[in-house]
Amino acid sequence: MGMAGSAVRAVSDLFGGFLGGVGSSTYEIERAVGGPAHDKAYREAVSSAKPNFKQCPKCAHWVCQSTCWNAKRMLCYDCAPDVEAELASAQVQTTVDQIRQKLQEQDLTKGLNLTGEAVALCPSCGARTQGSKFCPECGSSLRPKNGCAKCGHQFEAGTKFCPECGSKAV
Repeated sequence: MGMAGSAVRAVSDLFGGFLGGVGSSTYEIERAVGGPAHDKAYREAVSSAKPNFKQCPKCAHWVCQSTCWNAKRMLCYDCAPDVEAELASAQVQTTVDQIRQKLQEQDLTKGLNLTGEAVALCPSCGARTQGSKFCPECGSSLRPKNGCAKCGHQFEAGTKFCPECGSKAV
């Protein structure tokens, strides 16, 4: 009856209407039939599981005795963590922090032009540039000159004529 009631309730949740009423009815029948027997089985299950759990006197949480209980301190691990486990974790975290700190002190940018305009894709063909000066696909310059050879005026890359003196951009 319980399995059938669960199935009808699941279908009624999807379709509602008449089946919703049937699902509610099966639940009431299940409660009426299972009443005292169900309660007794529940009490027995709680009694058989209870020895596996402890209630922490500090936080009042019930925790499993095998993995969440610090028997040495008679508290849960949230209230009294395992010192050895905490030490091991802190050592690893400190090692990672020191690695990051020492790495930040290193110059990993040697050989990189940090002030020049970086181009990820070639403006001519759209290929990945891989940090090069010329496109590996079409050979276009990825760092075109942005200054007039005649007057020295700086302008946007791709400009055909100098906006200051009118000379052809090279």
